[in-house]
Amino acid sequence: MAGPHLDRPFDIVVFGATSFAGQILCRHMVDRHGTDREVRWGIAGRNPEKLERVAEETGADVEQIIAEAASEDDMARLAESARLVVSTVGPYAMYGSELVSAVAGAGTDYCDLTGEPHWMQRMIDAHSVEAEASGARIVHACGVDSIPSDLGVLFTQQKAIEAFGTPCSRIKMRVKAFKGGFSGGTVGTMMNTMDELSSDPGLRKVLGNPYAITPEGQRTGVRQPNVTTPVKDEATGHWLAPFVMAAVNTRVVHRTNALLGHPWGGDFLYDEASMMGTGPGGLARASAMSASLAGFIGAAAIGPARSLLHRVLPDPGTGPTPEEQENGYFDFRFFGTTEDGRSIATRITGDRDPGYGSSAKMLGEAAFALLDQEGVGGGFWTPATALGESFIAPLTENAGLSFEVLG
Repeated sequence: MAGPHLDRPFDIVVFGATSFAGQILCRHMVDRHGTDREVRWGIAGRNPEKLERVAEETGADVEQIIAEAASEDDMARLAESARLVVSTVGPYAMYGSELVSAVAGAGTDYCDLTGEPHWMQRMIDAHSVEAEASGARIVHACGVDSIPSDLGVLFTQQKAIEAFGTPCSRIKMRVKAFKGGFSGGTVGTMMNTMDELSSDPGLRKVLGNPYAITPEGQRTGVRQPNVTTPVKDEATGHWLAPFVMAAVNTRVVHRTNALLGHPWGGDFLYDEASMMGTGPGGLARASAMSASLAGFIGAAAIGPARSLLHRVLPDPGTGPTPEEQENGYFDFRFFGTTEDGRSIATRITGDRDPGYGSSAKMLGEAAFALLDQEGVGGGFWTPATALGESFIAPLTENAGLSFEVLG
């Protein structure tokens, strides 16, 4: 295997193995790598009884490490024991900072499932220099936030360059289909972000900036399109509604463009929205979706209402049933246009619940690919810049994704 620290006890440690996503990831690791093969991996969490139960239920008969996310000593010990740590412990703004600090200092590779751009910005600003010096490759957002969007844009741009000799100056991602459930962890992340907003109103400016996680000194740019209310998409004829993950995915895509040196242009435009259908029915569905999202965000922003939502939404550790995970799917369409008006369309699909059945597989494949990646130095990377177009093959072979050109 490529990479440094071959003398460490583990190649990969799954931190948060007892979380809902962590358990799914453990099953994927067992299916892909077994427990006694070339990959030396272990599981970690704070509760030994829960770790033992997860090991029994998932088949992850590997070494168990007891570690508390808030303990700097535990996180340092965890980081120094592995070549790569993959974390499912969210909300990351609450439970992830000590681990990122530890891996940056230890030169340990890392990937996670965060969809929290404000926390990503904090980690980038606090630990970039140290990670570059130590050689730690840190890759946030390795699930449905934001691998399909990030790799989808990279794929679309590469196909545009092959076809036209030039990249797209604008790409629109449209959600054609998306079937999946919420987990307690997802709800906890959303509620924690609202809690932070109520105590720090200045955070709203960070969350509203499409360039929030680009390198320091590059956090301004051209005004980006942003679908917040029902609007008709001239390219498809569909009525559009906001896509709840756009606020994360667009930031990751713009960081990719910046880290690559702006090969798609300094004025590259990118936005995401959900296709709700054509005609009056499409308008009605787009209006209902927009109102629902606005209502939820509005309620979550109010302290008493947020407390009520905490009581009625899923608890941590819960989520879609195995059958629901199996029956979920997503279908993302990318519509690219070059500066001179030529167009290309691509499609990225996934065959499981986007947030869980699919995300856990993406995360596992990202961890293994990063571990074996050569030619990428230390620092904070995106999935596309850390793993590149070669990552498409393991995603299609082992994570149930497909990538195709439509025209």
